[in-house]
Amino acid sequence: MAITEFSKRYLEKMIPGYSSKLSETDPEFIERFTNFAFDEVVNQDALDGRTRFMAILAALLGCQGLDMFKVMVPAALRFGVTPVEIKEIVYQSVAYLGIGRVYPFLDAVNACLISEGVLLPLEGQAETTMENRLEAGVQVQVDIFGEGMRGFYRSGPEESRHINRWLADNCFGDYYTRKGLDYQQREMITFCFLAAQGGCEPQLTSHAAANMRIGNDKAFLISIISQCLPYIGYPRSLNALRCVNDAAEKEA
Repeated sequence: MAITEFSKRYLEKMIPGYSSKLSETDPEFIERFTNFAFDEVVNQDALDGRTRFMAILAALLGCQGLDMFKVMVPAALRFGVTPVEIKEIVYQSVAYLGIGRVYPFLDAVNACLISEGVLLPLEGQAETTMENRLEAGVQVQVDIFGEGMRGFYRSGPEESRHINRWLADNCFGDYYTRKGLDYQQREMITFCFLAAQGGCEPQLTSHAAANMRIGNDKAFLISIISQCLPYIGYPRSLNALRCVNDAAEKEA
């Protein structure tokens, strides 16, 4: 068995002239992985390359795959993901992963973009102010999750109510209101953050339902899981699939 012609062409498009050291040290492994990830998986569905790479970048953030993320940023650019979209993926991940895990990725994406000739900083994408971010964030929650979220930031025990407010003004008001990605793209990458890090199944089920509510249907989410599987593994992929099925049953 050898690396397939499709895999070779796909890799050349991703990273022109790339040659892995693993071809010399681990030839059997790299042959099977390459044919799986860059032929069998890619050809499993009709997901476009741009969406595939947005999902992969988000999944690599979620599973903390920093070295592979550095490889995939230039590849994502070649498949049509823009520098603004890549930055927005990284920025939004802070709400779901925390700056402690995301900080190295900020450095990595800046280095990758500079090496690709991208001038930083990029054009600003913020559309809210400190004065209106709460109101705007609540509206995003309503748009995505439904009218029941209208007063959610005021709910819960008094001693922890501030966290619900932060969810509205920071997570949704600071990030989801930004230009660069639309609601469907933002919910898709959130799904990837949660699926890839594991241990967030209640939130993953909720966001699977939110994805379906705004147009990212069950088949689309299964495609996203499938394309991320080589990067996050089977256990988290199967957990994500279960959450999608649970959400679909509740939404039916």
